[in-house]
Amino acid sequence: MAIPNVKRFRPFCPTCNESFTVMAVLPRDANVDSYLGDVVARHDHKAFMDSKNTKVRVGQQKQVKKK
Repeated sequence: MAIPNVKRFRPFCPTCNESFTVMAVLPRDANVDSYLGDVVARHDHKAFMDSKNTKVRVGQQKQVKKK
């Protein structure tokens, strides 16, 4: 079930040369451009690039046979 007032933004990070997804609930009188500028400034480039390069498969662990 989705939350109706959550907005999805895809700002572009010039350092990473990638777009990333930000989901946020903003007040009606908020300046979206200044908010997205702040999000790009706080963006963690190292963690984002590590997550793009590393494939983590959740729930696919190999089962160990016990003797």
